[in-house]
Amino acid sequence: MKVALVCERLNVMAGAEKHLLALAEVYPDAPIYTALYTPETMPEEFRRKDIRVSFAQKVPGAAKYHQRFLPVFMLAFEQFDLSEFDVVISINHACAKSVITRPKTMHVCICCSPMRYAWDLYHDYLRESGKGKVFNAIAALLMSSARTWDLRTSFGVDHFVAISRHVAARIRKYYRRESTVIHPPVETHRFRISDELDDYFLMVGRFAPYKKVGLAIEAFNELRLPLLIIGEGEQEKYLKSIAGPTITFRSGQSDEQVAEAYARCQAFIFPGEEDFGITPVEAQAAGRPVIAFRRGGALDTVKEGLSGIFFDEQTPQALMEAVKRYRPEDFDPQAIRQHALSFDTKVFQEAIRSFVEEKFAAHRESLP
Repeated sequence: MKVALVCERLNVMAGAEKHLLALAEVYPDAPIYTALYTPETMPEEFRRKDIRVSFAQKVPGAAKYHQRFLPVFMLAFEQFDLSEFDVVISINHACAKSVITRPKTMHVCICCSPMRYAWDLYHDYLRESGKGKVFNAIAALLMSSARTWDLRTSFGVDHFVAISRHVAARIRKYYRRESTVIHPPVETHRFRISDELDDYFLMVGRFAPYKKVGLAIEAFNELRLPLLIIGEGEQEKYLKSIAGPTITFRSGQSDEQVAEAYARCQAFIFPGEEDFGITPVEAQAAGRPVIAFRRGGALDTVKEGLSGIFFDEQTPQALMEAVKRYRPEDFDPQAIRQHALSFDTKVFQEAIRSFVEEKFAAHRESLP
């Protein structure tokens, strides 16, 4: 069985790229097809892989301004010739699933999400862009075409794998396709339970609007409780401007420092709605409970009562009430960690290997 892997871009190390590395361990001989690759920004592991890039690699600005170059990426993946492969596995959140395969080739798409800014988050992106009416008018025309293209390219996928039940529902809504949920890999071995806790609550992640970091800051300003926020991003200046004296920011932290912060926090704060959300699982792997908005991937990863507390409205007041309900004696760190282990990298790798083997056997039988 000759396998090829496909991913969007390799210029920033985030969740999809960690997903890809775990997948590449299952298929170590598989080449990786991607729109563009910048070795200097990626971990050493990628330099040992057979990485094949598209013409987008040579387009000035494409790596930095990927949303502006969406039409370039839409075209780029369709140019890859994958006719030599039996199985193609794409990791998609925008364009990667659009590769063209022959009938003999089985295409499995691990869908992180249907194209967010073209579908259900379309109006949010326009509202938060701050670019004005002319930009929004151009974006509206582009997104209208992108939705048609995104649906059409979903027809070339033989089997969809969703990273959460939340994403599975979106695949059903926008592509009219069923999918199998296989959760992304989490490196749970990097985290430990601490015998000593500090008094702070914790957030970890990029400062993007949908993460709702500002909502958490408002809540903890009012509560006058310590909140440690590890990360950086586009909203950093604004978030620091609204933060009160109990809010602490840290950036440039090593993996070890972040793991220690998880282990010693009271609880992890997760007010955003995400497709999956690796950070709550990392916190649970360190034995710490999660206080999460009851929507999105958190419904798969947080077990109410055992490993966390939910709040039902995405408001500072609702988060404040959830924090007030938190009592450390209600949670068993060992039980929380045991729950997190069900999302370990090895669990993902075994699940995806079994899924591909089963589907390929049926695919091969169906060929004339």
